[in-house]
Amino acid sequence: MEAPTQKQHTILIRMLPAFIRRRIEHRPGLVKILDNMGWLFFDKILRMGVGLIVGVWVARYLGPAQFGQLNYAIAFVGLFGSIAGLGLHGVVVRDVVRSPISASVTLGTAFVLQILAGLLAMLLVITSIAILKPDDEFTRTIVIIISVSLIFKATDAIKYWYEARVQSRHVVWVENVVFVLMVMVRVALILSEASLMFFVWLILIETLLISLGLILIYATSDAVYNLLQLSVNRAKILIQDSWPLLLASVAVTLYMRIDMIMLEEMSNTREVGIYAVATRISEVWYFLPTIIISSVSPSIISCHTDNADLYLFRLKRLYFTMIWLALGVAIPVSLLSEPIVNTLFGKEYLDSAPVLTIHLWASVAVFLGMASSQYLLIEKLQIISFYRTLIGLICNVLLNIVLIPEMGAKGAAIATVISYFIATFSLVLFNKTRTHSLHILLSPIPPKHP
Repeated sequence: MEAPTQKQHTILIRMLPAFIRRRIEHRPGLVKILDNMGWLFFDKILRMGVGLIVGVWVARYLGPAQFGQLNYAIAFVGLFGSIAGLGLHGVVVRDVVRSPISASVTLGTAFVLQILAGLLAMLLVITSIAILKPDDEFTRTIVIIISVSLIFKATDAIKYWYEARVQSRHVVWVENVVFVLMVMVRVALILSEASLMFFVWLILIETLLISLGLILIYATSDAVYNLLQLSVNRAKILIQDSWPLLLASVAVTLYMRIDMIMLEEMSNTREVGIYAVATRISEVWYFLPTIIISSVSPSIISCHTDNADLYLFRLKRLYFTMIWLALGVAIPVSLLSEPIVNTLFGKEYLDSAPVLTIHLWASVAVFLGMASSQYLLIEKLQIISFYRTLIGLICNVLLNIVLIPEMGAKGAAIATVISYFIATFSLVLFNKTRTHSLHILLSPIPPKHP
């Protein structure tokens, strides 16, 4: 793996105060992590800021019904997105970190596998929506258009490569150039009073451009491997390690997306639009644990076999960071939910405010769940990831059936929060994770350095 150099970190690390730079400059590993996190934060802050403004404008322009219809189509395709990913993310990053010499065959095999999985996922989407909506041609059409984007998910393998090398700035540049371009196009569509179908096509175009950009920047990097090489033996190993994560990812996707599907089937598209606005504000914060975990996971993995005490300390420190980060978001935003919704989306979406107040508390379980998933991956306990997510999914569906008919979007939010907590803390039910689950339960307490 490429050794860190000062040149790689200069741009963002220079922005830190001098006294902080002096304390970290002799620790290249930490500098590299902070540099990586900085680029990821830049990426997400830009998307959160500009994206939220334009997203609000789109929601206001389309109105709750059409906005709900668009989000239903996105959610429906999203149900099959995990199939296209094959659960390879964590496995590929882990294997590249542990065995850089095999990175070429790992990366190429993952890329080919995800192309095939994307095609399968798209076919499943087309078949499922035809069965579910035989008389709704417009919904079938927009779902099929968006489903083509599943094929381009194969280029996520390039993201895994840069994440393993702690060089996410390359991905950030590509995604943000495309993002800014698409923002301008969306604004133009609103000003020209375009129909919903134009916004649907834009989702597919954005995915295509990001994929092309990733391939282009990868092709010009310092270490280029053939992305179309497939090792049958390596594929067997990757699938053997990733299938529990795939099952867990499918279950996660189902119980993160099933709310909108069930709302549309059991209520109406307006309730979907109300719920979509609430979850858009609530879930915008989910980038925080993703950035932190993706940046620190290589350092946690690296000390797993060499220093058990340091390994456990870093995990507990991650849990501590996650829970206080989640509380720091949930408390103030839930208290200000009504003025936030009214200011951003207008009176037409005010029914989203109580939904937002409820849904925000799911972030506590989500943040801790993301962190503990790293522990399960490192310890090769991926099957437990599936079991706990399946428990959450079953709880969510059952609660939705009971609560949605009476409470609509608020019922879906309550079901989500309860099921997320049950899933995250269900580690206490399994013998192999019962002891470690205590570290998660005690996460509000700062850990002591070994």
